[in-house]
Amino acid sequence: MSDRHQLAHSDARPGFSDVEPGEPARQKAPRRRRGRRIALIVLLVMVLLAGGGALAGGLYYRSVDKSIERVDAFEGVPEESRPQVEVKGAMNIMILGSDSRDPESTGGSRSDTIIMAHLPKDRSSAQLISIPRDTWTAIPKSKEGRGGRDAKINAAYAWGGVPLMVQTVEKFSGVRVDNVAMVDFAGFKEIIDALGGVEIDVEKGFSTNYSLAGSRTFEKGRQTMNGAAALDYARERHAFPDGDFARIRHQQQVIKAILDKAASGGVLTNPAKLNSFVRATSDSVAVDKSLSLVDLAMEMRGLRSGNLTFFTCPVKGTGRVGSESVVFPDPARAKTLFDAVRRDSVPEILAMSGK
Repeated sequence: MSDRHQLAHSDARPGFSDVEPGEPARQKAPRRRRGRRIALIVLLVMVLLAGGGALAGGLYYRSVDKSIERVDAFEGVPEESRPQVEVKGAMNIMILGSDSRDPESTGGSRSDTIIMAHLPKDRSSAQLISIPRDTWTAIPKSKEGRGGRDAKINAAYAWGGVPLMVQTVEKFSGVRVDNVAMVDFAGFKEIIDALGGVEIDVEKGFSTNYSLAGSRTFEKGRQTMNGAAALDYARERHAFPDGDFARIRHQQQVIKAILDKAASGGVLTNPAKLNSFVRATSDSVAVDKSLSLVDLAMEMRGLRSGNLTFFTCPVKGTGRVGSESVVFPDPARAKTLFDAVRRDSVPEILAMSGK
């Protein structure tokens, strides 16, 4: 993996660390090239583009697909420990997001966002399950001998990179990860500005002191946000009693708003805008070596944002383990949800929505 897509794990809050005692601190991640975009946009907006009638055949797709950086996400992952495939044709994509330009971050970028995107066998919809980054769970031991104990789930990246993250998420969920995509959520800003802003319904008025501009106030209600405002909105957690859970909700809102705007804002029918949009997006995303965005886009060309459902993995609440603030999963409800994912039972997955 190149430096451009390597994430270094850190927790910006003083006293909270996922690095084992006595282990050397990782070097600060190098400055990222400007303009990284969220992988979900590539995976799903390109799907929208496939049905938009604006692309001149498969050669365009092939050239875009070849420009996307590839990572070896499954190197050293022992096959015998992996969940079995239960429904041939269904696909589960693990999306890892970081935020290297978060004003709160005092170190390198972090594995802030973990999403399991389930694409059913019939490709008629998609279900996206956010796993809170502070979820307390068992981390397998990496080939370097790190881990092998309970910790926050995003510690797996610091200890063993993408392969250990794959192992950890598979162990936690019981769902086999078929593909991986990696991005920096700071790319929200550029992609939203390219779309001319997005519509967001703010659930509760609040102010943030963690804006790139220093501070920002959001009024309750529906409003158009430019890239900087939407990024600040998606980052904030301190203004809400439920902290990171509010941030997850807002990230999901912004993702859906981007997809809605991409489908309805003239991008699909303007070849010049489309070309710039897709190439800028694909230039800044890393995916595993086996994922073909061409094939995926063609399979899912009928998908629209109305066919997407967002979830947060069921949890019991927050608490402390030693000096760390953590999220405790709800094993029974999480098992029900992920069992339905594993069996590709979309009605059962959707039945968990809102619980």
